[in-house]
Amino acid sequence: MTQQYDLFAPTPQKPEKGEESFFQGDAREYVRLVSQELARRYETPPLAYVHSYGCQQNVSDGERYSGLLAEMGYGFTDRPEEAELILLNTCAVRENAEKRVLGNIGAMKHYKEHRPNLIIAVVGCMTQQQHIADRLKKSYRHVDLVLGTNAFIRLPALLFGRLTKNQRYFKGPEDSENSPIIEGLPVRRDGTLKAWVPIMHGCDNFCSYCIVPYVRGRERSRESASVIQEVRQLVSQGCRDITLLGQNVNSYGKGLEEKINFSTLLRRLNDEVEGDFRIRFMTSHPRDCTRELIDAIADCPKVCKHLHLPVQSGSDRVLKEMNRHYTIEHYLELIQYAKERVPGISLTSDIIVGFPGETREDFEQTLELIKQVGYTSLFTFIYSRRSGTKAEKLPDVVTAEEKSKWFQELLDLQGVIGQEIMDSYVGRRLRVLPEGPGREEGTLTSRSDGNLIVEFPGDPSLVGNFVEVQITGAMNWALKGEVVK
Repeated sequence: MTQQYDLFAPTPQKPEKGEESFFQGDAREYVRLVSQELARRYETPPLAYVHSYGCQQNVSDGERYSGLLAEMGYGFTDRPEEAELILLNTCAVRENAEKRVLGNIGAMKHYKEHRPNLIIAVVGCMTQQQHIADRLKKSYRHVDLVLGTNAFIRLPALLFGRLTKNQRYFKGPEDSENSPIIEGLPVRRDGTLKAWVPIMHGCDNFCSYCIVPYVRGRERSRESASVIQEVRQLVSQGCRDITLLGQNVNSYGKGLEEKINFSTLLRRLNDEVEGDFRIRFMTSHPRDCTRELIDAIADCPKVCKHLHLPVQSGSDRVLKEMNRHYTIEHYLELIQYAKERVPGISLTSDIIVGFPGETREDFEQTLELIKQVGYTSLFTFIYSRRSGTKAEKLPDVVTAEEKSKWFQELLDLQGVIGQEIMDSYVGRRLRVLPEGPGREEGTLTSRSDGNLIVEFPGDPSLVGNFVEVQITGAMNWALKGEVVK
């Protein structure tokens, strides 16, 4: 029977409408074959350890890999030393993180020494880089399977081959640019209250510091009907906080036959999906952010009043070197319009410190921008050189020590601004969604519409139900409050 299926059969051609189902073709049959093989080998379901590094998109991908493994008959564990299969879903955004992942992969060699039948699979963005795929094959002999991104449909076949032929299989890098979006993949989510929903994959922006377009491929959007159906199903199952994901959600709709953009998708989700839930999204690119999108945030009650709009730098000169395709003037016009249309909107952003060629004057322009906007919080990074990006070859004269000083200066400034914003909430009422136990006994932790953490005394029965809370105190990382009776 096993010879009827080609382990290395090409992924089926992309249908005209841009999507295909996991339940088409040989992949589903390989799930059945793996399930039979596991039942023959084990009296109880073997355990899998799945760990995803990096962004929310990777977390979402990890849930789909877990769903596939569950379909094939695996149980799950949080302890890799107990697992019969270890799957690491990797991230390639920063070099230091990449080195850490390689270190973790190397440390798993001793698991294989004690359990020769253990299968170790490495998937995701790191393996889309040929030098990493080659290194895993040559220097990490305990690794059995290597797959690139968008490789869900290949996992069952390669796993079946590993189980029955005891051979290593390497399928990365994948052709991300031409790979179809696979619908119908089983998903094993980390919880039932919150969920990630990818609406598109890939990126066309090619920022000079970023490896994502090279490892995730070009932009490909899901059909709106598939997105709406997934959200509707999640809400019917009790999900209350849904985050729409994409490397650049603002460019959603490109390449689809239907005439739709991201703001229209938000309005349709708000109007067509019944239930008490809220919608978040990330990540937005200022280049494609429009007043139409901000209007949708203002007009749709279910869309959170929070805008994460990564600016990266306050210097037009640096933005040009980054290939960001917007100016600070344009960015501030968007911010001002957002504040006018959505009073009290929570604004967050990303900042890169020490981009090659950045001067003290450039950095001070970033500090001035932070003062002018008034961000609730920032995600801040010291520039990490990535092999294969255009910024890799740019001259860089600022020392690492100086960059660290700038970085701390930025953190100190944002700390003051963030605390002032948090203090301004004291005395106000916020509608929050309790998510679980708080840091102190007898408290719950929750999240507001503006993505602020709020802790308050409360019974665990409140988890999963929206409540109104009076804010009584503010810390630099969270608010404290009491439930309004």
